[in-house]
Formats: sequence, structure tokens, C-alpha cells
Amino acid sequence: MSDKLGRSSYLSKNVGNYPDSIDLLGVPFTKIDDLRYGTNPHQTAAWFKPAGAVSAIGDLEVLKDGKSGLSQTNLEDISYALNICKFFDQPVCACMKHVNPCGVAVAVDDEALRSVYARARDCDPRAAFGSVMGFNVEVDADTADEIMSTFAECVVAPSFTDDAVAVFNDHEKYKRNKHLRVLKCGDLASLPRYVGDDCAQARTIKVFADGSLVIADPLLTNLRCVEDVPRASASSKATGDVTSQTAASPQQLIDLLTAWYVNLSVRSNGVVIVKNGETIAVGTGEQDRVGAVEQAIAKFKEKYEGKETIDGAVMASDGFFPFPDAVEVAAAAGVTATISPAGSMKDAAVILRADELGVAMFHAPERIFSHH
Repeated sequence: MSDKLGRSSYLSKNVGNYPDSIDLLGVPFTKIDDLRYGTNPHQTAAWFKPAGAVSAIGDLEVLKDGKSGLSQTNLEDISYALNICKFFDQPVCACMKHVNPCGVAVAVDDEALRSVYARARDCDPRAAFGSVMGFNVEVDADTADEIMSTFAECVVAPSFTDDAVAVFNDHEKYKRNKHLRVLKCGDLASLPRYVGDDCAQARTIKVFADGSLVIADPLLTNLRCVEDVPRASASSKATGDVTSQTAASPQQLIDLLTAWYVNLSVRSNGVVIVKNGETIAVGTGEQDRVGAVEQAIAKFKEKYEGKETIDGAVMASDGFFPFPDAVEVAAAAGVTATISPAGSMKDAAVILRADELGVAMFHAPERIFSHH
């Protein structure tokens, strides 16, 4: 049995009966390894990849293992972190916890990677405790030192300097993080991002309680740049043709796109509030739209005292606003620009109310619900 993932003796008691190869839709898959456990320690799990394919995640290289190997939860957080990082050309860090981002930060100008990581972590330092950190660039020793200053579960990046690996392995200096797992991923450019990209090997599989399943295309977006983000417009008998009249700043347009890319990996109903390249708050898994906004704002008030205010921030919503109430709640907190899909019968009324509140509205060409 392979020990490439550093599995502990726990697996000898809890390995499921998984074959070395399987076939899905005529595509052969080979087993990478048995996992430490699935979602919970009493669930067995195994990890597979398309046979013969070069995989950005399926070919993870373990540079440093913890006290035991990877679990399904580790891999899910790794995948979702890299699913955010893949969209950015500038350095970015995404901190994931329970398959939701607790903090994301994008480099501003020539900002050092250590600072980018610290901003991502400190978006929600309480949630970031024991999280998975993903990067889209090489991690240096200075950043590794900052990562080792608080407890972390995994760090994944396309590469690490030798000095960074030495920091991660300095167990005398960093005793609290001696079990941190350090993983080198493949080329993030190989991951599909936009509608039209080849996604045949990235289809999702959802298995139901009776064993039946749904196979679907992955969640991709049509938004490639800020020029693809149009002003919100709609029409109704009561209002006629309506277009958002409130302007957004160049930085807000960039932040809107950042919020949208992050929201692709947020469990719906989800909203993401961003300011100056970092998440201010993330509302996740709510059953109603305004509840997701309220949750995000409540998180900010409870957790982020002393940090930058919401004033002038932007917000992405993964579904349309059925009523003006969510925009009203966001505006009252300081949000001044939003992006969301169209589709509500009250789109025109929402746009008019946003203009009254001084909120610029933009409509994305797709809904991005994520029911993971």
C-alpha cells in the first residue's frame, strides 16, 4: 500500500474496499491513494484521477506531511481554494474552511506575499484558525514564517522556495504547526475558468442517498474582465426601461470582479463583500437572499472590529435580488456597488431603489449557485 500521502496507522483500521481503477462515462480513473478518512473520521474514502492525465490537484506533491495523511475534507478545501486562486494573474491567497472561503486577498501593486497572506487570514482570523491556505504563486520564506505564526491545516501552492520548506520543517521554532501539510499543486492555468473552456475532465458528480447521481458541467463564468461587467438594466410596465445611473470607481469595478470570482466558491445563498482587493465579509448557506447579506454584515460587526469599514465596499450576490430589501441592508452598512444576475420580476424596481441609495448596480450574465 502506497504511503505517498503520509498515512498513519489509522488507515490500517479504516481503509474501505475501493478498487484500484474505476470507469465513469467511459473514462478510466486510477486510484491515487486511500485517504485518512472521508468527511468524518468514521467514513472511509479513496482518491482517484483520470488515468494518464496530468492533474493540477490529482498530482499534488507532498513536500511536508503532518501526523497523518490527507482527508477528503482537506482535498475539498484545497480544491476550492485553488478554484478561487485560478482566476487571478496577480498574487492571491485564499483561506478555506469547511468548503467556504473565510478570507481572500489579492496583491495591491508590488505588495509582498507575506502581506497578502496576512490580509487574507485576518479577514476572519477566528475562522482561519486551522484552515487551508491556497496561493497562485511561489511561497517564499517570509510568507512561510507568517503562516507558521498561527495554526494551519494545509498550505498549497504551485511552488515553494527551499528556504520556505526549511521554515515549514523547523519544528523547534514552530511547535504549534509541526503537523502542517505542505503541498505543491500543478499548473492552475490548466483548470477551466470561463464558459467555453474545456471542462470534460472537471465535471461534477453528486450522489444521492439512494446511490443515484447527477453528473454536471462545473460552475464556470462568462466574466473574464471588468469590461464584461455591464450596468444593470431592466424593464417593467410600471417603470419602463431602467438602467443603473450610479457610477462605480475603477477600483470598485476590480473589486466587483474579485467578489464574483470568490462567490463562485461560496455555498449558496451566498454574498461576498470586498474592499480594496480583500474580502470584508462572506455570507454563506442562507436560505434567503437578505439573510445572506445580514449574516455577512453581522460577521463584520462581531469579528472585524478595528478593521477597515464597509463604507465604499462592493458586494456580489450569487442570485438575483427578488426585492430591494437586500440592497437596502447592504447600503445601510456602507456598500456602494453590487453585482448580481438579473432575473427578478422586480429588477427595475431594485435598480431604481439602488440609485436612490447611491448604490451602483451591475448585472452578471449568469447565476452562480453552488450547492456543495
